[in-house]
Amino acid sequence: MPTYEYRCGACGHEFERFQAMTASSVTKCPSCGKRKVRRLIGSGAALIFKGSGFYATDYRSSSYKEGAKKDEPPAAKSDTPAAAKTAACDTCKKDPKSCPREKNR
Repeated sequence: MPTYEYRCGACGHEFERFQAMTASSVTKCPSCGKRKVRRLIGSGAALIFKGSGFYATDYRSSSYKEGAKKDEPPAAKSDTPAAAKTAACDTCKKDPKSCPREKNR
């Protein structure tokens, strides 16, 4: 379903509506309530990304991802053993919000 842009001729309010192509145009302004709304001519883009959460690496090919893994440096070793890290979290199972490790993240 496409997103249509509208503008009220009375108050100048601009807004968008996500509508089916078969749906009738909006005629009443949601801001002032007058029936002076006109549909604007859009850019005709088939796909619009709005908001955060879209990255250039989201849709990379598997061969690119494998090559990128080879270029990554090896993970640094920690000074504390893994058993000590998990033991600290085992004491926080009753109340995870009070876990001191979670506060440092």
